[in-house]
Amino acid sequence: MKAIVLSTKSSIHRPSLRRGFRLIPLVLVCFGLAPMAQAVGPDTDGSIPGSNNGEGIGVLVSRTGGVWNTGTGFEALNHLTAGNQNTATGLRALTNDTNGGYNTATGVFSLFSNTSGFFNSATGAYSLANNISGTHNTANGYAALYRNTADDNTATGFAALYRNVSAVTNAAVGTFALQNNDSSGTGTADFNTAVGGFALKANVDGRENTAVGAGAMESGDGGNDNTAVGFLAGNDITGNSNTCLGHSTGSNLIDGEGNIYIGAQVQPGATNELEFIRIGDDTAFAFPYDTFIAGIFNRNVASGTAQFVFADDTGKLGTVLVNAAGNKVATPQAMLNESRNQQKRIAELEGTVERLAAMVKEQAAQIQKVSAQLEVIKPAPQVVANKP
Repeated sequence: MKAIVLSTKSSIHRPSLRRGFRLIPLVLVCFGLAPMAQAVGPDTDGSIPGSNNGEGIGVLVSRTGGVWNTGTGFEALNHLTAGNQNTATGLRALTNDTNGGYNTATGVFSLFSNTSGFFNSATGAYSLANNISGTHNTANGYAALYRNTADDNTATGFAALYRNVSAVTNAAVGTFALQNNDSSGTGTADFNTAVGGFALKANVDGRENTAVGAGAMESGDGGNDNTAVGFLAGNDITGNSNTCLGHSTGSNLIDGEGNIYIGAQVQPGATNELEFIRIGDDTAFAFPYDTFIAGIFNRNVASGTAQFVFADDTGKLGTVLVNAAGNKVATPQAMLNESRNQQKRIAELEGTVERLAAMVKEQAAQIQKVSAQLEVIKPAPQVVANKP
């Protein structure tokens, strides 16, 4: 059994990444201030026609027909013309929106690029900053869904779903959760769910994955239909249809497929393992397990298909014994099969005996009947008189 080595790839504190994110405000200010410098607009203070409300320089200055909008902060909702029921709070929040509606932006540059997207909610500086026309998105946290332009995504946490561009219906909760999802821009990384710091952090094109736990499926950059629950569970997975449940479970698996691992620190035998089921790991702890599974004892099993089950010292189960060369050896199963054959032959013989007994009984009855008939037709005895 392979020795367990816990992954050290996950580091909750990433100074280099944090330094990178410190550059975001400077970059946004550079590209944000230049095109807006000529159209700041007057200082809005109070109510605006159409049941709109504004507070700050350049707020709602382009409105022509939009109603029930609220803007607070420098150039919040600056370009809005006909959109309705938008709320923007913060420097240039929703500043480029023209006719989008039912959006809520709270934080510096939140929903900054949105022009026509509807039903978006962004809370946190730079959250959904690049969304243009995407709808039904929710971002809570600094730079959450920062690059998003797609629909139906939910991100809660620092830089959660940060690089997602066009993939849809993803949910991320936790710092850097699904940070790199769809960073290739192909739009194929849909329907992923990540809960926990760094969960599914490196995923690029994988879809329909579920990761729950800090660092769950953190380093794998692809793979579909995987489920990992637990700290660092399935950390490096790039294969498909794997299930890992437990602390660090399956963290050494890479491109394996169709595997099921259950129990703390249960690991594959190889990084490309195929269709294995592993439950519990005796080598990871100083004590062995006892196994209790309900629904086995005192339950009926079809005798025609039942087989003996064996276990080797690795915990592997099977019904066929092989030697070191991989050749089959004699097993009690053969004895069981022979016993079944003997029972079958005995049953057949018993059936034959029963049939013969019935025939003998029938023949005896026939003989008795014939004997009775003979008695009836037997002539009466003659009496001869003696003559003198």
